Parts: sequence; structure tokens; C-alpha cells
Amino acid sequence: MDDDSPRHRWERRTEIPLAIASLVFLAAYAVLVLAHDLPGVWKAMCLAVLAATWAMFAVDYAVRWRLSGRRLGFVRSHVLDTVVLVLPLLRPLRVVRLYEAVQRRHDRPRLALYARVIAYAGLSTMLLGFAGALAVYQQEHAAPDATIRTFGDAVWWACATLSTVGYGDVTPVTPVGRVIAAGMMACGLALLGAVTGSFSSWLLQVFSYEGEERPPGS
Repeated sequence: MDDDSPRHRWERRTEIPLAIASLVFLAAYAVLVLAHDLPGVWKAMCLAVLAATWAMFAVDYAVRWRLSGRRLGFVRSHVLDTVVLVLPLLRPLRVVRLYEAVQRRHDRPRLALYARVIAYAGLSTMLLGFAGALAVYQQEHAAPDATIRTFGDAVWWACATLSTVGYGDVTPVTPVGRVIAAGMMACGLALLGAVTGSFSSWLLQVFSYEGEERPPGS
């Protein structure tokens, strides 16, 4: 039976709008970073969009915190939402919840657990990689002695970092860029571990079923 508490009703109503706001945030941030000759009016509009999306997330967080009645307990059980509120770079990860929200609204069966983990990890990797590449490019492309000069360099660096390969041909040289890199490394390890663990568990389950179905003594 579905939870029909005020907090869950609020979450069901705001899930899709917040996911769309995450995509709008990412688009506005990309335009702001990549369009170097952006007119002042458009730059101000992009900044206004970024501020508006942050305000939406702040209001949503405050409402859910108030409706939960748990105070610090809510913060501990909603770590991702807390981090997303503080670190805008991770805001696009809210899009990952869009699939679940759509499935619940249409009352359709969801993907199997293993497929969901792999799909969510893949989507999270793409969103985090793109957002991380934008953030590093913004910090690095004009820095002295920088090796990340183009957005293509930043995308290549993000792929190498999230996959934990770390070729070292392009690396951040600014303090903020290195902080972003450290966060990307941690996220890459976590996502890779989730996919590897889920795939291994699925293989064990398949082999277990095959062993149970095999006739005795075969």
C-alpha cells in the first residue's frame, strides 16, 4: 500500500518538475560556460535560471524537512538531497529519479533490480561526467600552464577520471579544479563498484538457478 502522508504526496507532485528543473539547470550552465561571447542579457538570464533552480530545490528541501518532522533524522536519511542542495554540480543527478516517477504514475512494472542499478549508474555517470567536464573546463581553460584548454579536453579528462583509468595526459592545475577532480574520482569508484557488484550478483543468481534446475547426478 502506498504511503499517502503529506510528505509523500508532496514528493510525488514535485518529482517530475524538479527533474525537469535539473535539466534546465544543466542547459543554462552549459550555455554560460561554453558560450564565451554570450551577450550580457543572455548571461544574466542564465544566471537567473541557475538561481531559480537553486531556489526550487531549497524550497522543496525545506518543505520535505518540515513535513517529515524528523529534523536531523531527515538530513541523515536524505544525504543525496542535502549534497545536491549544497553542491549545484550534482543537481542533474535528480534526473535519475524521473524514471521511477513516470513508472509510478503509469502503474507499470519497473525493471529488475540489477537492470535498474546498471541503468541508473550509467545515466548518473553520463550526467555527472558532462557536469564535471563543464565545471573543470570553466576553471581550467584560462589558467596558466593548463592542459585542459578545450571542452573536448575536459570531456576526455572526465571519461578517464570516472572510469578510474587516469591517463594523466590532461590534469587540473587549479585548486578548484583539483577539488572537482577528487569528487569525480570518488563518484567514479562508487558508480563502478555499484555496476560491478550488481553484475556479479546477477551472474551468481543465474548460475544458482542453473544449478537448481540441473538433474541430480548430472
